[in-house]
Amino acid sequence: MKPLKKIISMYMNRVTLVLISFLTLVIVCVQIADTHRQAYEDAVMTIQQIEQVLEQNNAELAEISEEYSQTCLRNAEAIAYLIQNKPSLLDSVDELKRIAVFMEVDEIHIFDETGRIYAGTHPEYFDYTFDSGEQMMFFKPMLTDKSLKLVQDITPNTAEAKLMQYSALWSVDGNFIVQVGMSPVSVMKVTQKNELSFIFSLFRVNPEASYYAIDKISGEIVGSTELDSVHKNVEEIGLSLDDIAGQEKGFRAVVSGQPSFCVFQSVDSNYIGRILTNRVLYEWVMLNTFVLFFCLFIIAVVLMHAVTGYTNRYVVNDIYRINEKLHVIAAGNLDEAIDIQSSAEFSELSSDINRMKKSLLDYNQKMSYVLSKTNMYIGVYEYNECMRQVRFTEYVPQILGLTPERAEQLSGDYRMFREFLSCLRSHPLADEANVFELENRYVKVEEISENGNIFGVLIDVTEDTLKRLQIEQERDYDLLTGLYNRRGLEGFLASCFLNPKELWESALVMIDADGLKTVNDTYGHEGGDAYLKQLADLLGKSAPGHSVAARLGGDEFVLFLYGYQTQRDLFDAVKALEKLQNNSRARLNDELDVPLGFSFGCCLTRNHTDYQALLKEADEKMYENKKSRKCGRS
Repeated sequence: MKPLKKIISMYMNRVTLVLISFLTLVIVCVQIADTHRQAYEDAVMTIQQIEQVLEQNNAELAEISEEYSQTCLRNAEAIAYLIQNKPSLLDSVDELKRIAVFMEVDEIHIFDETGRIYAGTHPEYFDYTFDSGEQMMFFKPMLTDKSLKLVQDITPNTAEAKLMQYSALWSVDGNFIVQVGMSPVSVMKVTQKNELSFIFSLFRVNPEASYYAIDKISGEIVGSTELDSVHKNVEEIGLSLDDIAGQEKGFRAVVSGQPSFCVFQSVDSNYIGRILTNRVLYEWVMLNTFVLFFCLFIIAVVLMHAVTGYTNRYVVNDIYRINEKLHVIAAGNLDEAIDIQSSAEFSELSSDINRMKKSLLDYNQKMSYVLSKTNMYIGVYEYNECMRQVRFTEYVPQILGLTPERAEQLSGDYRMFREFLSCLRSHPLADEANVFELENRYVKVEEISENGNIFGVLIDVTEDTLKRLQIEQERDYDLLTGLYNRRGLEGFLASCFLNPKELWESALVMIDADGLKTVNDTYGHEGGDAYLKQLADLLGKSAPGHSVAARLGGDEFVLFLYGYQTQRDLFDAVKALEKLQNNSRARLNDELDVPLGFSFGCCLTRNHTDYQALLKEADEKMYENKKSRKCGRS
């Protein structure tokens, strides 16, 4: 039996492609050099055109900005004249708004001699002063020099950070300052035309080319056809200022993960450049090479076809047969055997796969044996999305409560098994990672997924979980009423008051049961306990979804109302509680019910973080309520 290497090498075509490769390399080098020259010339011509457009746009922007500033100042003078001749306009926001529409301005603000806005088209700005923000401080010198007429550059305003141009001057009589704000629409349009990214789009004849403008000092990208690169540093996209400044004839770099050819030139305070990826730059090089040497490639194809024929016969076909067998094994049929004897290598490979399969079967048996020796119910399962069957140890059906028929059904289709686990995960146990409830039992699920292979462990943690839940219940809940006890309430309030704003409108209510001593003396402690349970049920059902009730001890209760959108809704909930004070009854047994009354004190919790102080305040109000109710009954 011949080795695989000898079978392939015996029929391999010994005609080499060295000559073809050498000629191809020479032609490619010549074309690359010519392509670089053409790319450099195109880039230089485009950059020169961009420089000319920038000069024209800068001149246009300066002219329009000056004209807009003068218009803004003239509008302020006209409005000051109108107001001085008709002071009653200052009393009507609507009149000032009509003047603003007529004068084609966006805002009118009237300042007094102290620099405070007391009238204008925007009442929400009243009482702003020249000290209210950096933008408004520009006009503060006018308070000491009434001859000043100031026009501010386009800048974000103080209140809304909206781009505006403001002008201001004193009225002729010197009694007030008129400030006019105009939205610089036309200036912004010209400014947009001067943005480098916009200009680049005009010259992007080749859509595959990318243009960049880079600040010479900081290396920041101030404009680009690649908008996600704007404001980044050149080093973030793979360039360096040293290469840009020192290689005006062009250089190669990996830009944004793409090998590229770059040409940059200095324009004012920026470097402006054009970048072509190697894929675009050399697209025609490869095509021309293919055309020129088509015949040589035909020879290579014929030779490779002969080699491929023999490779398919002695290698590929056998590999395909092995893959078929592996697919059957992966589908869960571990009894399938592989026996390929076309070469020594394939024979050895078949033996190794068969040994690995046997080892896998032995591993499952060993795993089941080891897990059976532990004191815990632990199950292990494994499946692959390429196979249908699920392999699991013997404890898995017992942990999941599966009948033999159901276990066999789930093991035969991984999709049904995965759906079963998804249903299990829809019942998580609170405050416990990867633990889920399943028919009054608790199962912990740990799963690892890698390359489509899923390996999982199931652990029955019912006993430990029930013990923990019982401890938590006894620690944080009142055994008589089932409500929070003092410890449980403080834990809940402490977590809530870490961020009081998330409570919305909320209140703490301290409650004291009326007449508990009389019920105890008359009907015994069993009657008293029933009386307290009835009150606990009443409080627990109060404001569902917006309340938590607790028993502090004896006849003292706390009701925490929270999560109300408006204060009115909160007050309605308190009023509903007030109606229950004297209109409720407690059923002590099947034949006896007695009046159920209570006193309460309420304290709003808005913006407070010390709930202990709030509880104390609510307790004081509760005693006042108890006192007043006693006086009312007497």
